[in-house]
Amino acid sequence: MNYKHIAYIAASFILVGTSCKDSDFLDVKSQEKIEAGDSQATVTPEQFVNGIYGSFTDWDYAFSFLGITEIISDNADKGSSPTDTGGDKDQFDNLSYTSTSGSLAAMWSRWYKTIGRASQAIKYVDEYGLTDEAYKNRLIGEAKFLRAVSYFYLVRGWGSVPIQEQDLINRAPADQVYAYIIKDLQDAMQMLPNKSEYASKDVGRATKGAAQGLLSKVYLYMKNWQGAYDAANAVITSGQYGLESDYAVIWRASSENGVESLFEIQGRGESIAHGVQQYSQTQGVRGTGGWGWGFNVPSQNLLNAYNAENDNIRRDATIIFRGETLWDGRKIDPAVENPMYNEKAYSSANLGSDDTDKNIRYLRLGEVYLILAEAANELGRTGEAQTALNTVRARVKLNPVTTGDQAQLRQAIWKERRLELAFEHDRWFDLVRTGQAGAVMRALGKPYVDGKNDLFPIPENQRIQTPAMTQNPGW
Repeated sequence: MNYKHIAYIAASFILVGTSCKDSDFLDVKSQEKIEAGDSQATVTPEQFVNGIYGSFTDWDYAFSFLGITEIISDNADKGSSPTDTGGDKDQFDNLSYTSTSGSLAAMWSRWYKTIGRASQAIKYVDEYGLTDEAYKNRLIGEAKFLRAVSYFYLVRGWGSVPIQEQDLINRAPADQVYAYIIKDLQDAMQMLPNKSEYASKDVGRATKGAAQGLLSKVYLYMKNWQGAYDAANAVITSGQYGLESDYAVIWRASSENGVESLFEIQGRGESIAHGVQQYSQTQGVRGTGGWGWGFNVPSQNLLNAYNAENDNIRRDATIIFRGETLWDGRKIDPAVENPMYNEKAYSSANLGSDDTDKNIRYLRLGEVYLILAEAANELGRTGEAQTALNTVRARVKLNPVTTGDQAQLRQAIWKERRLELAFEHDRWFDLVRTGQAGAVMRALGKPYVDGKNDLFPIPENQRIQTPAMTQNPGW
């Protein structure tokens, strides 16, 4: 059975169900706990781990996730109809969100519930009595990788956050959270197989390369340039990955879990075991001849950035335009509501179906090259930085960057990240980590406040639940 299927079949088991009330953000209740020695237990360790993957297919990733990663940034506008706020998506578009904004509460809750599920899975697998040590370690490694993914979103969004396994109220300093993430990823690297070592039925599971690649990205955000360089270089030289020759095919079904992929959130479009719920529908073309809600649309600013670079290949692979004919022959009516839509969310087969059959590309080799380029530049390895950067540019037939000036090369790499990774849910975090967010957003007329908008507010419902938890500055 292909792993695209088995990751969600676990939804039929009680452990996959969300037994927590929405207000119980950090404390995963005992209904999800299954003691390894319980003779009535019918859930296997692998099914328990599959339930962690299933957490990434929830509705939150189809709507709230868009608001706090892309709509908030210069890449995207809210879209849809002017009168349709999308609950609070207008707030993220205008930087008027508050601690009561539902998208923040949804993702805070989702990531902590996923962490709780992962921590319980680690304990369950460890105590179950498996005699195959390699298999046991692999399952634990998968859980640790998925826990690290969730903490990485939390620390980038909120800074200091509780480490659930240690404290449900007190917020650990960001450097301690990062240290916890690094430990999980280092453990996962030792436990997980290479991508090529998985059987076909397990395609899509976390791999050693996925852990190594995410570690390089974690180090990048920490400005640990040597760590980022070493981990990225290990992925690139591993022989496990390569760049797709055609940038446009990366988001098509034919390239799911392909040569460039380090990790993807697996999707499948059947309601009996749903894929990423409504991810394509919420971002689909809206209006006459359309099939979706039309949210998270490319901004004019992003279009201008592509055109300024003469980057037609990535522009046309990222943006659906009114009146165009898509790669599969589907024609977009000139009368659709918005002038542009996100092509990376487009599903040729499912269109606006509730159950999206599209994998969300989480980490791929193209980004790892850019991580290496940025780290090498900061380490003074100009030639290596240029080579990595230009490897990515060559695929989309852009001229090589030749500047040897560190500051100019830094700006070129940051620009390349935007053009290469648009709508892959990192733009806002990139703006903040590079110190560009204030200037970029204010230039667009958005009221970015330094020292306030650098971090999200702790959701108000969480602070009602745990009044002793501190709030971020300015909120």
